[in-house]
Amino acid sequence: MADPLTIDRIRERLRVLEPQAIEVIDDSALHAGHEGARSGGGHYRLHLVSARFHGLPRVARHRLVYDALDPLMRREVHALAMTLLAPDEVRAAPSAASAASKTSP
Repeated sequence: MADPLTIDRIRERLRVLEPQAIEVIDDSALHAGHEGARSGGGHYRLHLVSARFHGLPRVARHRLVYDALDPLMRREVHALAMTLLAPDEVRAAPSAASAASKTSP
């Protein structure tokens, strides 16, 4: 099972992206017995809205997140599923907007 402080660490490290909305969900329990779970790394889902993503392709957005989380990706985080949106994309994608707006920074 993942360290309960890992979500707080993820949120703290992602502040550099100036999130307008952020939600981090620990899915580690769903992966019990998986190789990554045995090694101590958790499985997480991230929904993040940031103006820093405006005009960037998906790969560049993922790179920004991975760069911010680099120290955590080495041990605490085994897998990270990401939904990364610019603010104008939230208005265009209502289902993503409701998921991403559940938790503000």
